Amino acid sequence: MAMRVHRLPFAHVALIALVAATVFARPARARQAGDEGEPPITVAEAVTAASLGADAAAACAGPATSDTLSHAAHRDATAQGYWLSRRRLQWPGAPADGRYAIYRSAGAKMRVSPGAPVAGADARLPLTRDDSPLPRSIAERFRFVGAGVRLTLPAAARRDVSQLLREQLVLVREDAEGRVLAATAIQLPGALDDRYSAAATVRDLGVTLDAHGTKGARVALWAPTARAVSVCIYPRATGDSASVHPLALDAATGVWRGRLTGDVRGAGYLYLVELFVPGAGIVRNRVTDPYSVALTANSKRSVFLSLDDPRTKPEGWARSPRPAPLAAATDLTVYELHVRDFSAHDTTVRPAWRGKYLAFTESQSAGMRHLRALHRAGITDVHLLPVYDLSTVPEVGCVVPVIPSAAPNAELQQAAVSAVRDRDCFNWGYDPFHYTVPEGSYATDADDAAARIREFRAMVQALHSAGLRVGMDVVYNHTFASGQDARSVLDRIVPGYYHRLDAEGRVARSTCCENTATEHAMMAKLMVESAVAWVRHYRIDSFRFDLMGHQPRAVMERLQRAVNGAAGRHVPLIGEGWDFGEVAGGARFVQASQRSLGGSGIATFSDRARDA
Repeated sequence: MAMRVHRLPFAHVALIALVAATVFARPARARQAGDEGEPPITVAEAVTAASLGADAAAACAGPATSDTLSHAAHRDATAQGYWLSRRRLQWPGAPADGRYAIYRSAGAKMRVSPGAPVAGADARLPLTRDDSPLPRSIAERFRFVGAGVRLTLPAAARRDVSQLLREQLVLVREDAEGRVLAATAIQLPGALDDRYSAAATVRDLGVTLDAHGTKGARVALWAPTARAVSVCIYPRATGDSASVHPLALDAATGVWRGRLTGDVRGAGYLYLVELFVPGAGIVRNRVTDPYSVALTANSKRSVFLSLDDPRTKPEGWARSPRPAPLAAATDLTVYELHVRDFSAHDTTVRPAWRGKYLAFTESQSAGMRHLRALHRAGITDVHLLPVYDLSTVPEVGCVVPVIPSAAPNAELQQAAVSAVRDRDCFNWGYDPFHYTVPEGSYATDADDAAARIREFRAMVQALHSAGLRVGMDVVYNHTFASGQDARSVLDRIVPGYYHRLDAEGRVARSTCCENTATEHAMMAKLMVESAVAWVRHYRIDSFRFDLMGHQPRAVMERLQRAVNGAAGRHVPLIGEGWDFGEVAGGARFVQASQRSLGGSGIATFSDRARDA
């Protein structure tokens, strides 16, 4: 189900940055979790805090892309080493003999050549062999890692793990004279989950608005490998002027936080994340919020907006009826529906609403009459093909191909579609960009962040009024892009963490795109909290998981408990429990697949019936 994606060049927009101290951050100091008593800084202090030099102010002046501050001297990003926990490493295939060390460079200045000593390193950390049995949890998590030498960091280096994780690191096997016999980068998720395990309990990632944003906001971003994080604030979400405000690191969790005062409703924001990126060097990424709940058109900026703001609610939302839950899972009868297909050519829908969320509110349209007839015939649920923020459909200025009249076996029709494929208004939507924001191409005004939320809710409200429960097709198993791609969000904040890597450190793509790693604590957290948001704020009644077999069963069961709690009722979970790719046969964890879901209460499709 995941091969329905084509790529779209990212739209670049030039922005001019002017420091405008209309929204203010608190001082950049180490912040302890739960420290809510810090007063916001004054106007004079805000200007000082934002005065990071012309370079920092200019850093806000651009689309959500990157600036390279220092190119890496050693560009090989191959990562065969695994950092299992903050003290243990393993190098599959590496022999037990020889000397092992980690070389570090804060400025990415290392040069590594076989047969020569490492040059340009800031320090060498000698490693010792560790043949002791691994703790059960680590052995289980890394059971897929091939046999090889296991190593331990010296005690002094363990106290410095937080800083090490922010630097360029090379794991080296060397001879007695220090000449390189073999070298590799290191995969970091094991160390990150161990060192920052407290982050999994953080409750305020994203934006927390005070009085719907009229009295300011707090921002929180998990970026433990970052050297510095600031937030660019655009008082007008699509305007040019911006102020930049440094955030403070909570050393216990790896979360960067700041407090803003004043009315921030509708303001745009981007994070500036300065960090080392393997194969690139020291970069500063302008990036949207992975916990965004609102965006401008084409996902250029995140937007400060409360989902409790009255502007986000259609008339009657608080009192609108909702179909009762089903008595049994076997009573579920599903009709799969694409939002644009539903009404794009329905002449009984007003032109401005065709292909949009609001088409569902035309109660006497041909489409809604048909859905009510299907409900009377026994359909209980409508499952919407992906309606989260997509990567491939331009939310402004998309194009509908003109299909020529030609013979059925002609190539002219396909040529017409291919000619505008990067600007086409249509895509199935299996190309996630932001998981918890409604897709803007289905809204009447993609740049009106409140309108797309209000219109999505109006669609749900209309379907509920027709007696139909509403399910969502979700694609948490991959993102559309990774690395330094402009449409990559997660990987440009914590490189190499949110995606599942192969034995060489490359992102696995067995699902067709960049596979996410929900076996890692913070990716699991993002998926669970995103699903909860759709249930709590949009009244989604069920979920259909794309390629669910790529998720751990334990995480899916945790998600089940969380969405049930948010809804105050059982939320059916249905998914594609296919068993393939790098996780096949339980290679990395017990999967949410056909072979291993028994007793969970989570449903999986039957590919046998489909194939027959």
